[in-house]
Amino acid sequence: MHGRVKIKSTAQQEEEKRKEREKKLKIYVAARDACFSKRKEGVWDEEALQLTQQLLSSNPDFATLWNYRREILMHLETVKDEDEVQSIYGSELAFLESCLKVNPKSYGSWHHRGWVSARLPRPDWARELSLCDRCLSLDDRNFHCWDYRRMVVKMSGVPVDQELEFTDRLIGSNFSNYSSWHYRSTLLPLLHPESPEPPSPCREPRQSSPPPSPQTHSHRVCEEQLLKEYELVQNAFFTDPNDQSAWFYYRWLLGRAEREEMISCVYVSRDEERVAVAFSRPVNAQSVGLLLVLDGQPQRVEWRSVHPRFKHSPVWICDLPPGTINDVTNEHNLTVHWTEKHTHRDCALYTGRSESWCRDSATDQELFRSELSVEKTSVLQSELQSVNQLQELEPLNKWCLLTIILLMRALDPLGYEKETLAHFQTLKAVDSMRSAYYSDLCSKFMIENTILKMEYAEVRVFSISDKNLTTLCHLDQLLLVTHINLSSNQLQRLPPQFAMLQCLEVLEAANNAIENLEGVYHLPKLEEVVLKNNKISTLSDLQPLASCPKLKRLDLRGNPVTQTANIESELAELLPSVTDLLL
Repeated sequence: MHGRVKIKSTAQQEEEKRKEREKKLKIYVAARDACFSKRKEGVWDEEALQLTQQLLSSNPDFATLWNYRREILMHLETVKDEDEVQSIYGSELAFLESCLKVNPKSYGSWHHRGWVSARLPRPDWARELSLCDRCLSLDDRNFHCWDYRRMVVKMSGVPVDQELEFTDRLIGSNFSNYSSWHYRSTLLPLLHPESPEPPSPCREPRQSSPPPSPQTHSHRVCEEQLLKEYELVQNAFFTDPNDQSAWFYYRWLLGRAEREEMISCVYVSRDEERVAVAFSRPVNAQSVGLLLVLDGQPQRVEWRSVHPRFKHSPVWICDLPPGTINDVTNEHNLTVHWTEKHTHRDCALYTGRSESWCRDSATDQELFRSELSVEKTSVLQSELQSVNQLQELEPLNKWCLLTIILLMRALDPLGYEKETLAHFQTLKAVDSMRSAYYSDLCSKFMIENTILKMEYAEVRVFSISDKNLTTLCHLDQLLLVTHINLSSNQLQRLPPQFAMLQCLEVLEAANNAIENLEGVYHLPKLEEVVLKNNKISTLSDLQPLASCPKLKRLDLRGNPVTQTANIESELAELLPSVTDLLL
C-alpha cells in the first residue's frame, strides 16, 4: 500500500464539492448584497465598479448589475477628463471580451458593449469589426454578434459593397450560413435598388460609397442583380439540397415588391347611403386623413372599420347624412381624398342607379405576382427546369417541391394550377408535420386564382366550392361580391375579415366544419345564408347574424344547434327578419 495515492470515496468528493459551492455562493451573495446596498445609497465609486466586475465575470447575464455599472460609468464621465474616460472605457471593452468568452451569446454583454462603443470618445471601429469576425468564425449564427456588427457598420460608415463582399466570403465558406443570407437580403436593396421606372440596367455604385438613406431605396432588387443572385443561390442548393438556408433566400428573391399605398376601390350605395373605401394595404382611416367630398361639398362623416376588432383595415366605411343621395332621380359625384398620400379617387352615382363603384381590377394591379420582363421570364423558366431536374434526383425534397410551386406562381399561376395542386399533395405526404401549413398555402393560392378568373370574367360572383379550402384570405378583394359559394370545403370559421364583403347578398357555405361566424358582421345587404351540415352548436354562435338587417332566409339543417330545445322560438327572437328558416 505504500506509495499509492489514496482515492477518496464518492461521498467524500461530493461533500467537498458541496462545501466549495457553499463557500463560493457566500462570497457571491455578499458581493451582490454589497452592490445593491451601494446602489441604494447612490454610491458610484471605483469599489462598486470592481464589485460588479467580480460578479459579472462569473455571471454575465445579471441585467441589474449591468444597469448599475452603466450608472457608475456615466458618473465617472462627469469627474474624469476625456483621456481618462477613454482609458476607462478601453478597460471596459477588455472586460467585456472576457465575459463573452464565458458566454458568447450573453444578451447583457453584447448590449453593454454596444452602449460602451457608442460613448467611447475615440472608438476603434476596425477593432470592433475584427472582434465580430472572430466571434462569427466560432459561431456564424450568433445573432447577438450579427446585431452588434450591424451597429458597428452603421456607426463607422462601412460601405455597403464592402459588407456585401463580407457575406460573399461567409457564404462561400459555408452555404448553410443562414445569417449571412439574411444579411445579404438587407444589403442588396441598398446597393441595387429596384427602379420605380421601367426596368433598366443596374448602375454600378461608386466604390466606398456611404449607405443610401433608408427613405430613398426600394425594398426590392433591380433585375440585373436579381438574375445574378438566382445563379448564386442555385449553386448553393444544388450543393446541399436539404439545407434550408439557401432555399429561404431563394423564396425572398422570388417575392414581389410591396404594393404601392393607394385607394384601390370606392363603392357607394344609394339605398344604405353608405360609402366603402378599399385600400391597397391596411390603414387606420381615423389617423391617415380621409376627406369625403360630395358634389363639391366636404362631408362631415365618421369613418369606421368593418369589424370592431380592426384598428387597421384595408376596408373602411362611413354613413352619409340621411336623405343625402337616396333620390334616384339625382346624379352625384363623390371624391375620396387621402390627404396623407396626396391621392384621391372619384366615383359617379348616375341617375336611376342604386349603387356605383370605381376601382382597379386584380388583373390590372398584378396583385398576386410581379410583372415579368421577357428576360426575367426566360430566366425563371430556366430556373424552373433546373429545379425540376433537381427534384427528379431528390423526389422527396420538400424545398424543391415548394420552390417549384413558387416559380410556377411567379410565371403563370393560372396556367400551372393543375401542377401546383399535384405538388401540394406530394408536399403533404413527404412533410406531414407541416401538412396544415401547406393546406393553408394551397388555399391562399386557389383563392388568388379564383379572384383572377372572376376579374377576367368581370362578374360579382365568387365560387370556390369543393377545393379543400382550410382558410380564407384576400377578402378585401371581394368588396363588390354579391354572391359567394364556399360549399364543400374544410373551413372551420368565417373570420372577422369576412365583414369586408359589404355588398354580399347570398352566402353559401354548406358542408364545411364551420363553428364560428364572427365575420358575418353588419353585412347590410345579406339576405340568404346557407350553412347546412356544419358544426354550429349553440345559439350564441349565430349571434353575428343578428347584425344583418336584411337577412330573410337561413338554412341550418345538419347542425348540432338544431337539436336545441325551443330552437324555432329562440331563433325567431334572435333573428326576427328571417322568414324562411330551414332546420
